Amino acid sequence: MNADQLLDLAPVVPVVVLDDADTAVPLARALVAGGLPVIEVTLRTPAGLAAIERIAAEVPDAVIGAGTIVSPEDAENAQKAGSRFLVSPGCTPALREAMAATGLPFLPGVSSASEAMALLEHGITVMKFFPAEAAGGLPYLKSLGGPLPQIRFCPTGGITIDTAPRYLRLPNVGCVGGSWLTPADAVRAGAWDKIEALANQAAALRPAG
Repeated sequence: MNADQLLDLAPVVPVVVLDDADTAVPLARALVAGGLPVIEVTLRTPAGLAAIERIAAEVPDAVIGAGTIVSPEDAENAQKAGSRFLVSPGCTPALREAMAATGLPFLPGVSSASEAMALLEHGITVMKFFPAEAAGGLPYLKSLGGPLPQIRFCPTGGITIDTAPRYLRLPNVGCVGGSWLTPADAVRAGAWDKIEALANQAAALRPAG
């Protein structure tokens, strides 16, 4: 699987922040059952790596990845935990090299044309656009499609179930990332049926054609 293929697996990638690794497996099972197999667990909390490890071991239908990769060590640790892809909020030359060295598909974060072009110089054509809404949202991404039509994006940051379809209609958007699928109160309460229902709703967002 390469980064381009990753974007085609599902219209929405749940961006998950977990405080307790014990919730990782039932959460992942609910998302997969709802039709969203690609799951990004962020490394924003100490539970992140353990959560990835458990999902990789116990939920074979999940395509588990690590988000908030901000250092070469993060990339290495995420690979060891069983991540199948990596996502960073931004990118530096050292981080790009470290993510590439893992051999895993990765989505380096960009928020400007210059950042995107810098990655393009290294043959990278699939990127995360972050923070999507704060960095210009739909109009900005649409504008980038003119001079940089070869780049595909996964916009993440501030996107909702209501705005996601508009992003997905852009020709340079392969999928979107969203945190609305795993509300903190639902995760704490173990409301897996609710999360599965949210995933099912999001899985139906892929536009026709």
